[in-house]
Formats: sequence, structure tokens, C-alpha cells
Amino acid sequence: MSYKKLIKAATDAKRYSYSPYSKFRVGAALLTNSGRIYTGCNIENSSFGLTICAERTALFKAISEGRKNFKALAISTDSKDYISPCGACRQVMMDLVGNIDVVLTKGNREHKILKLYDLLPHAFTPKNLTRN
Repeated sequence: MSYKKLIKAATDAKRYSYSPYSKFRVGAALLTNSGRIYTGCNIENSSFGLTICAERTALFKAISEGRKNFKALAISTDSKDYISPCGACRQVMMDLVGNIDVVLTKGNREHKILKLYDLLPHAFTPKNLTRN
């Protein structure tokens, strides 16, 4: 499957990044099972703990509009290397989207597709909260 449109949406979202401290722009695009795309960018704060990543921005936008079924998430940065989601984003994604395709870009030209479980093996999930 080609994720060309999803990668372009992530790349376009990157231009809205507010990253005056790190200068590290990130754009993300989340694809629903119905084909709709939600985008997000990273938004930094001088208190770094209050910063939000592009992946969570896109995901929270989709969830807040009633979407629950997802197929893939693409991530775009200005880096020449593949950049994967941070640990916080991986955990949020694990809880809210499950084992979707994660499309990592490199220089906005090359990409590779990994499953979320490959990025977060042995994850803590809501199943771990059920009592036996």
C-alpha cells in the first residue's frame, strides 16, 4: 500500500510547528479506517514538560472529533535520518490506536513502515489493568 498522500499531509503539517526552543519541526498525519486524515505538529513551551508532540496532536484531534479506528500514522521531520515517536507518544498510541502502521520518513523522500508493536514491544496496555 502506498502512503504517499499521508506522508505529504505529515510534511505539510510540519510547517505549523511551533518549535522556537529545539528548532526541531515535526509533522504527523493520522489515517482513519474510513480514509480521513488528521494532522498535527509539535508545539513547544518554555516549560518543556508542557510541550506536545505532533503525533499526539493529530491523535487527540481525531479522538476529540469522535474517530476511533485508525490505519496508519506518518511522521515527518527535517532530519536526514528516520525519526520514530518518543516513548510518551508510543504509549498513548498503544492505548488509543493499537498496532497500526507507523510510517517513518527520511528526508521527506524515503520512508519505511513499521508496526507500532515493533516500536514498543512488551507494552503496558489497558489489558494489564484488568484484575484476574
